[in-house]
Amino acid sequence: MRTPLRALPLLLAALVAASVGLAGCSAGAAMCAPGDASCLRILFIGNSYTYVNDLPATFAQLARAGGHAVGTDSLASGGATLADHVADAATLPKLDSAKWDFVVLQEQSEIPSVADSREYTMYPAARSLVAMIRERSATPILFMTWAHRDGLPASGMPDYGSMQRSIDSGYLALSQELAVAVAPVGYTWAIVRQESPGIGLWQDDGSHPSTAGTYLAACVFYAAVFRQSPDGLEFTAGLPADSAAILQKVAAQEVLAHPGMWGLH
Repeated sequence: MRTPLRALPLLLAALVAASVGLAGCSAGAAMCAPGDASCLRILFIGNSYTYVNDLPATFAQLARAGGHAVGTDSLASGGATLADHVADAATLPKLDSAKWDFVVLQEQSEIPSVADSREYTMYPAARSLVAMIRERSATPILFMTWAHRDGLPASGMPDYGSMQRSIDSGYLALSQELAVAVAPVGYTWAIVRQESPGIGLWQDDGSHPSTAGTYLAACVFYAAVFRQSPDGLEFTAGLPADSAAILQKVAAQEVLAHPGMWGLH
């Protein structure tokens, strides 16, 4: 979101961040007790798609509902790209701040859908970050994001479906190249949109996640990290029980039925 092509989404991200009081930060850390070897530590690196509604904390609460001890933290600022994180002086200290079990990588929302952008910015940055993560004996996970509700017409993607397919392809190619697992949030988002259109996953800007969208992402990460179904967990992030149950079920079905597709070996 640092080029003219992405100027409008950056403005929207800033407005959303201001409205929820999160101007890009290390959001809502849920820490493990010192010396607790049974506590799983997960770092999320990304931007507003990570910190709006505090995905790391939502995931941690869901995990605890499933009986898992989890500590989360994040490094996220509005519009940040993976290349920005490679260049950021705060990235290495954050990677060294704990013995992370998993580190989640979330690219800016449009770059994965545009072939040239992902080839020349996303992929080189991801290669560098994955190497840094593995040097610290942590496991990287790619956060496959969702498309804009109205697509990206300026880049030849006139609707949601065309943009989502391109995002899926971009993340899956990188997953295969680097042998990195991917949490298929965007892919699962498309299933929910088709089968349960009454559940609003976007905020009014058509880009950032609603509470339901963030909860779906947390369910996908739950299934990807623990290889267990979130179906039936009592934590619903304030959503109606029937809506939460649908999101839990779809996440479980799409992740656990096809683990090889997502590099979850």
